[in-house]
Parts: sequence; C-alpha cells; structure tokens
Amino acid sequence: MGRIHLFEFEDLNWFPDFLRNYMTDFLQFLSNKTKMYKPIIPIINKGLKSSGVNQIIDLASGGGGGLLWLNSELKKGVPDLKIVLTDYYPNISAFDFTKSKADNIDYLEQSVDAKHVPENLEGLRTLFLSFHHFKPADAKLILQNAIDTNKPIAIFEGQERSLPSILAMIFSPITVLITTPFIRPFKLGRIIFTYLIPLVPLFVLWDGVVSSLRTYSVEEMKELVNDLDGKEKFDWNIGRLKSGPGMILFLIGTKKEQAH
Repeated sequence: MGRIHLFEFEDLNWFPDFLRNYMTDFLQFLSNKTKMYKPIIPIINKGLKSSGVNQIIDLASGGGGGLLWLNSELKKGVPDLKIVLTDYYPNISAFDFTKSKADNIDYLEQSVDAKHVPENLEGLRTLFLSFHHFKPADAKLILQNAIDTNKPIAIFEGQERSLPSILAMIFSPITVLITTPFIRPFKLGRIIFTYLIPLVPLFVLWDGVVSSLRTYSVEEMKELVNDLDGKEKFDWNIGRLKSGPGMILFLIGTKKEQAH
C-alpha cells in the first residue's frame, strides 16, 4: 500500500489549540506509561556519543512525547544530559509540566520550524511520532537542514503503514476513554471534551489512522536520504525495532568525521 498523505486535524492552523494540546498530552502519557521507546535507547546513546554532544533538541515535541521516562533512562548513560523541547505550535502547559518533573529538561516558548532550525540550537535533533506529518518535500528539508548545519538527527515513529497498526489506531478511542482521568496536568476541559462532548476520542481516531497511512517505510526513508545534497558527509542508519506489540521505525544520521 502506497503512502497516503491525508490531513490530520492537529496540523490545521484553525484547529483549536486546547484540543490539539489534549491530543498531544494523550500521546505523551501513553508513550511514558508503555515505555515504548525502550528499544531505541542504544540508538540515541550512540548518536549522542558519536556526535560528541550531551544535548537533545527535540523538534515537533507535541506534549513532550515519551521523553520523561526516556530521559530518566538516558541519564544513566549520559548523566549531564540536557533536553530542549520545541514545536511549531508549542504546548506550553505540557512543556511546563514536563520541565517540572525533570531538572534537565527545558523548552522554547517561540515557534520552531523543524525545516529551518536555528543554528544556535546545538545538539542531537530528534523527532518522535512526528516525521509522518511532513510531505516528502518538507521531510527532505528537515534532513537537508541537519546536513547543512552539521547537526546529527534521529527520527522515531511508533506506528507504520500496516494493517495491525491501523487496527490499533481504530481502537485508540477506547484507550483515550480509559487513560484520560490519569493524564496530568489535570484539566476540566479534557474531561468535558472526552466524555461529555467526545471530540478528543474522535480526533485521536482520525489522526491515528491517518498517521499510519502517512508513515514512511524504511525503504521510503532511504529514498529520502538518497535525494539529499551532501548525504555522504553523514553516516545513516535506518530500520525497524520491535517495541511491545508494535514496531518503531527509526532513522539516524551523524557526521562521519565525528563518528570515527
């Protein structure tokens, strides 16, 4: 099945910020509780070490992703690790909550475009569950910008374009209904728009299925890299990892001269 780039509600400019935030909060909660990023710890550690950096610049952070749990694990190997959350639509309340739970996590209040990241943001660039939001031309710009600024980049997707992944997304509204009371920071609006006016479960259902349909396969990510100028300056590792009942697709690029 070919990649289908339908729209996601959370990408739309007119979509209410509070609903977008409720959705990204849900994804953050689920990522942390399921420890879905456990298999990628060696990949991030290797990316940090080979690049000689101790800072992660997280792009398209949403609600902070699964970074709270992942941060605690990464610090075991990189005690001085620092993480900076950024997003085109910053979820400040979620960023504040994440920052309050870890003294090495900070965030930027201003909008940051993953295609044109300020050069002063030094560190390993990461994108969790967000690369599929970008059409091929924009996805290549993200990778090209990393090459042009000599910044390492690591991309992780927690879904794929497959029937099992799509079926999991179809059942996601049930997960929303079960987990919502436990998501922090607590917000009355989240309760209202989950149970009384069930917009959040419906939007999560649509965006989840579309996310699977949009996700780049390993071969498609390799094709994106092959089209980049200066790709030979970086070492690239692209593949799939088992994570619980699902899979994580990953891409990591690091400068060759720092890796050897």
